[in-house]
Amino acid sequence: MLEVHGLKKYFGSARAVDGVSFSVAKGETLGLVGESGCGKTTTGRTIIRLYEPTAGKIIFGGQDVTSLTPGEMLTFRKRMQMIFQDPYASLNPRMTAGDIVREPMIIHGIPKDEHTDRVNHLLRLVGLNSEQSGRYPHEFSGGQRQRIGIARALAVEPEMIICDEPISALDVSIGAQIVNMLEDLQKSLGLTYIFIAHDLSMVRHISSRVAVMYLGRIVELAGTEELYRNPKHPYTVSLLSSIPIPDPEKSDARKHITLTGEIPGALNVPSGCSFHTRCPNAKPECRTLDAVLRDTGNNHLCSCPYA
Repeated sequence: MLEVHGLKKYFGSARAVDGVSFSVAKGETLGLVGESGCGKTTTGRTIIRLYEPTAGKIIFGGQDVTSLTPGEMLTFRKRMQMIFQDPYASLNPRMTAGDIVREPMIIHGIPKDEHTDRVNHLLRLVGLNSEQSGRYPHEFSGGQRQRIGIARALAVEPEMIICDEPISALDVSIGAQIVNMLEDLQKSLGLTYIFIAHDLSMVRHISSRVAVMYLGRIVELAGTEELYRNPKHPYTVSLLSSIPIPDPEKSDARKHITLTGEIPGALNVPSGCSFHTRCPNAKPECRTLDAVLRDTGNNHLCSCPYA
């Protein structure tokens, strides 16, 4: 359904996304993980062209999204929507829940006589009720606000949704409810997701494949269970070692990897393998080698040549 080839997004000399390539099949969920500032959100926003790409191609349903005119973009956005990270900032405080969900229908020309029934149906679909359609965002909890944001994304019946850390602003139990609801919606509506997150446990739960980003590049990409059982890139290994384990004995027995040094900024990305400044296994040649993704077997891609 989606192919991303050599995608770059620079802000001046800051290389926020620097040559990202991946594909997403219809009906699957691709998890996109990494530390804050690694370029996850910028990748998602550039794919949907909230940011204009600096270079690269985005192919959606066989169509090159990067060359679409404003009129064609309206049709494209009906097919791909986004759920935003902050349910407090992503909803207009002066619009009711019903109006927020109705607005995409107005923009995309859905007949007016269908609006009320569709709004009520969507609110029920995400666990709210039609009586709440007249309330304003401040009258809802954080989890309920995010449900409104999901209903808004579903309003024009998209094929793909980019979920930009949709649970990071919510507590654990509410976040788990939202993720379970997204899974149910995917099965019932045939949706495809890009799920951006830094909660590695939740990504494992919802994703069929996982891409790990570091300083604007994907350093590892594999099926979820393959990546969690057999991580190859030192950065992925360090991320997975930080996942909390509820069993104290297993947690104590596990090897924890603590990375040293500061994370380089997008204005000063190291040469060669960008992770070499913090990598516990770094070799002198890592400073100059071309760290590109290569297949290590079992459709497991890794940019570390020593993995």
